[in-house]
Amino acid sequence: MIKKVLLIIFIFSLLRVTFVLMNDNRLYKEENKKIKGKITNIIKYEEKTIIDVDRKYRVTLYKKANYNLGDYVLLEGVFKTPSNNTVFNLFNYRKYLLSKKIKMISDDVKITVINKNKNVFYKIKNNIIKKVSSLKSEKYLRTFILADSSKIEENIKQGYRNIGISHLFAISGMHVGIFLFFINKFLGKYKYKNIVVLLFMLFFLFLTNFTESLLRCAMFIFLSMINKKFKLEIKNEVLLLFTASLLILTNPYMIYSVSFIFSITITFFIILSSNHLKEKTYIKKLIYISIICFLASIPILSFSFFKINLLTPIYNVIFVPIISFIIFPLSLITFFIPFFDNVYSQILNVLEYIILSLDNIKLFTFALSKCNLIIIFAYYLFLILAIRINKKYIILFLIILFININSRFLIANPHITFLDVGQGDCSIIILPKGKTILVDTGGFYNDKGKISKNKIIPYLNSNGISNIDYLIITHGDQDHIGGALTLVENFKVEKVIFNCGEFNELEKDLIKVLDKKKIPYYSCIKELNIDDNKLYFLNNKDYGNENDNSSVIYTELNGYKFMFMGDAGIEVEEDLIEKYNLKDTDVLKVGHHGSKTSSGKEFVGVINPKHSIISVGKNNRYGHPNDSVLQNLNDSKIYRTDQDGSIMFKIKNNKLEIETCAP
Repeated sequence: MIKKVLLIIFIFSLLRVTFVLMNDNRLYKEENKKIKGKITNIIKYEEKTIIDVDRKYRVTLYKKANYNLGDYVLLEGVFKTPSNNTVFNLFNYRKYLLSKKIKMISDDVKITVINKNKNVFYKIKNNIIKKVSSLKSEKYLRTFILADSSKIEENIKQGYRNIGISHLFAISGMHVGIFLFFINKFLGKYKYKNIVVLLFMLFFLFLTNFTESLLRCAMFIFLSMINKKFKLEIKNEVLLLFTASLLILTNPYMIYSVSFIFSITITFFIILSSNHLKEKTYIKKLIYISIICFLASIPILSFSFFKINLLTPIYNVIFVPIISFIIFPLSLITFFIPFFDNVYSQILNVLEYIILSLDNIKLFTFALSKCNLIIIFAYYLFLILAIRINKKYIILFLIILFININSRFLIANPHITFLDVGQGDCSIIILPKGKTILVDTGGFYNDKGKISKNKIIPYLNSNGISNIDYLIITHGDQDHIGGALTLVENFKVEKVIFNCGEFNELEKDLIKVLDKKKIPYYSCIKELNIDDNKLYFLNNKDYGNENDNSSVIYTELNGYKFMFMGDAGIEVEEDLIEKYNLKDTDVLKVGHHGSKTSSGKEFVGVINPKHSIISVGKNNRYGHPNDSVLQNLNDSKIYRTDQDGSIMFKIKNNKLEIETCAP
C-alpha cells in the first residue's frame, strides 16, 4: 500500500513538472502595484541591496538601505516580470527566481516601513547577521552559516566552479552531517533526540532562507526517521525520489534550480553506490565517491555550465577533507569565538590563492556542448548500469562524453548568431567542423569583461567550441573591441584581424596582449579563406575616422548572402555600391546600430536585404535605431537585439531557419 502511494505521488509530481514546462510561456508584463508584506531576505552588495518580500517579490535598491529581516513594509512602484535569457542556452533569470517562488521584480519602488520586526526568530537571525558582518571572515561565515555567498568575489566563485568544488561551499548534507554528528555525540541516547534534530533542521532552514539543497536534506532526514520509526523498509533511493516529489509538489518551479537538481542527483548516485563503499577505508571511500559524483554531475554540467575539468575528482579528494574538517569547523569556531577571526582570515586567503592558481591550469578543462534530454537520459542509464550491473557499461558513458567534448567536429551546417551584447556588436559565425569566426566583442567602459565571460565564452562552450579560429575587430571603438582583452586572456584565439587605418589606443592595448601570447594578427586584408568558405573584406580605404574605416564583410554560405557593416557610414556605402555588384542580400548586419549616419536609402535599395539585424541596447541614450533607418529597411524583416534578444540563422537542408531569444 505504501509503495503504491509513493508511486502515485511520484507520477503526480512528474505530471505537474510536465505541465509547468509545457505551459511556462507567460508574456512579459509590467504594472503599478502597492504591496504590503514582510521582508524575508536581504542580500547586500557594494553597489546595491536586494530585498525579498513575502518570498514573492524582489526589489533592487541602488542606495543605502537600512531595513531588517521581519520588518513589515509597503512597496509602491512599478513591478515587472523577470527577463528570460537573451543569449541562447545561458542562465535564465526568470526561471531562477521562479525556483525561489519570486514572480515579479522592481528597481523603481518606494519602501515604507509599517511595523518593525517583533518576531523573536527574526531578531535572532538579525543578530546573527550583525555578528557575522562584524568579522573579517564575513564572506565565508555568511556562506557556511547563512547560505549566502554574495560577499565572495566573483572571480573566486568562478575559480571554485571551474575546478569543480563549488558544491563544498553550498550548504548541503555534508555540512548538516557535521552538525548532526555533534548533536548525536552530545545527546547520546536521549529519547527526544530526533525532536531536537528536527527543531535544529527547521531553525537552520529558516536561517539559510530555505535553500533548495538544505530543503532536500531536511525532508530526507524527516522521511528517514518515519521510515525507521514505523519499520516501512523503504529503500533510500526510493525515499530520495519521494523527497524530490514532495518538494516539487510544493513548488514545481524548483525543477529550474540547478542546486536542487545537483543535490538530488548526486545524493541518488551516492546512495546507489552504497554497496561498493562497505569495508573501504576513508581514503578509498573518498576517491570512489569523488569519481561517482564527478560522473553524475557531467550531464548537469553539459546542460547548464558547458565546461568540464577532468581533474575535478582529484581536487575533491584533496579539498573535501580540508573543507569538511578545517574550513567549515573553523567558521563555526570563529563565529562563537571571534578571537580566531584573524587566523581564519589568513587561512582563507591561502585557500583562495591556491584555488586561483589551480584555476589557471587549463590543460584539463574542456568545453561541453549542451545536451538534449535524450543524451542526458543515456548518460544516466549507462552510469546506473555500470554501478549496479557491470562496470563495463562505463565505457559507453565515456564514449558519450568523448563525443560531447569533440562535438564541434560533428557540426554539419553553418549558423550565424548575432549576440545580444547591449549597445554594441558581436556576431558569431560557426562553420562545419566547428570552425569559428567572431566578429567584434561588444563591451563598455564599465563592463569589466562581463560580456566576454558571461555571454560570449559560455555561448561558444554551449556549442562545444573551445577556441576561436579568427577574431575580427571591425574597428577600434569601445562597443566593438571592449570585450576583446578579456576574451583573449580567458579563451583560446588563433588569429586576430584588424581593419584598415591607424591603430587607436584600444587596439594598441590589445596588440600588446597578442604579442605577449604570440597570437598572430593582421590588418587591412582583402579576403579570408576557411575551408570551402570565403569572407571578403570590401572596405580597404582609409577614411580618416574609426567608423568609416570599419571592415565591411561579405560572405556566401550555402548560397545565402551575408553582409556585416560594422559602423560604416553612408559615404562608405556609396563607395561600395559603386565598386561592387551587391544585390539581393539575404541577411544584412545593419551599420552603426541603426544610426541615421548609416543604412542610406540608396544603399538599402541596391542590396535589397531580406532580413536586417540591428544590434542595439534597450532604451539606449543614443536613440538607436533611428526612425528614418527603420523606414529605409521597411521592405525587409527587421530583427533587433533589444526586442528579440540574440538572433540565430541556421542553414539546414539549404533552407534558412531563424530563431530568436526574446527577453
